[in-house]
Amino acid sequence: MRAGRPTAGPLRFVSIQSEIPAWGDGVSGRSSTMEGWRPGPFIDAEVQVDFAQPPALSKTPEVPQSFAWAGRTFEVESLLASWNDYRRRGRMERNMAPAHQATAARRGSWGVGRFYFRVRTTEGRVFDLYYDRAPEHAGDRSGHWFLWREWIV
Repeated sequence: MRAGRPTAGPLRFVSIQSEIPAWGDGVSGRSSTMEGWRPGPFIDAEVQVDFAQPPALSKTPEVPQSFAWAGRTFEVESLLASWNDYRRRGRMERNMAPAHQATAARRGSWGVGRFYFRVRTTEGRVFDLYYDRAPEHAGDRSGHWFLWREWIV
């Protein structure tokens, strides 16, 4: 993650309802209505993100100000939805005592969890981004940002 350049103003959080997004794979969050939209192709590409100010907690990030993908930079105009998913996957699913699983499912544990952001860019395109807290290897203590998919009308 790189510190970004200042922008004209804060992002807007538009048309929010307190519910789990029916079209997301998250387990908790807030969303906006997306009537008439459908998920586009699966992208799942790692992206570089910029913030107006670096997040106070690197493992619990806010929505980025912009992201770079396929040689282009996309400025984020507004946050349409956000949710998180602390489910443990693969071998991580089996390595925790049952007594601790309920707490971990609520707030996550080290290296487990994803933070999803549905954003509208200044061009009017809608994308789902996520931050995956899982490190790639022992020397990689930070997570990574991914562009999950684009929404189309």
